[in-house]
Amino acid sequence: MSYLILVRHGQSIWNLENRFTGWVDVDLNENGKNQAKKAGKLIREKQINIDLYYSSFQLRAKNTLQIIQEELKDHKNVKSAWQLNERHYGSLTGLNKDEMKQKLGEDKVHQFRRSWDLRPDPLDKSSSYHPININTYKSIPADKIPDTESLKDTYERVIKFYTEEIEVNIKNKNILISAHGNSIRALCKYLFNLDNKEISKLEIPTGNPLLMKFNAENKVLNSEYLDSERAKDLLVY
Repeated sequence: MSYLILVRHGQSIWNLENRFTGWVDVDLNENGKNQAKKAGKLIREKQINIDLYYSSFQLRAKNTLQIIQEELKDHKNVKSAWQLNERHYGSLTGLNKDEMKQKLGEDKVHQFRRSWDLRPDPLDKSSSYHPININTYKSIPADKIPDTESLKDTYERVIKFYTEEIEVNIKNKNILISAHGNSIRALCKYLFNLDNKEISKLEIPTGNPLLMKFNAENKVLNSEYLDSERAKDLLVY
């Protein structure tokens, strides 16, 4: 028996401003730091020894994990993987979601945010928001950096990394992943065998650890949000 803990980063500066963030490397705000600290305390109370830590390349996920490790008094090395990054929102990046609802209509914005395979228009490579112009991503091969992504695109890169790098360790190690709303939605789709309609309804709260218990066959036995007051209906067992 082993455990996997998925944590969406604490609230970021752009979460608070209700902007499409994607691959723009914004940091946590004060509320997000407090959420991460509480996440660490809740994990500590479970008395689970974490063997492996993973994070995306992005500052808000890395700093969330750093705060959690401080609460756990555990400073094992963290493996950072760009494959765990948030979905790239293309030309929507940086725009306010409410303003876009007024401009495009609520249904269209909902389609961009929740549909399985619809991509927004590509982000111009000259934009300062494009990953090729952000120092965080200089080590990523240029052909791996997207201009836009659907949830399906995000799922494919996240699950490829998970099955090749993480899943093999689930049998005998406890693992914590600090990532993002859409990369965690992708993992939940895979782990809970959700269909394309179910995944569209999935909401991932910031800074709330989702604890999953696995059996010897790498199947999820049960799962729970550790902060029950901020739990969402995640179709969990």
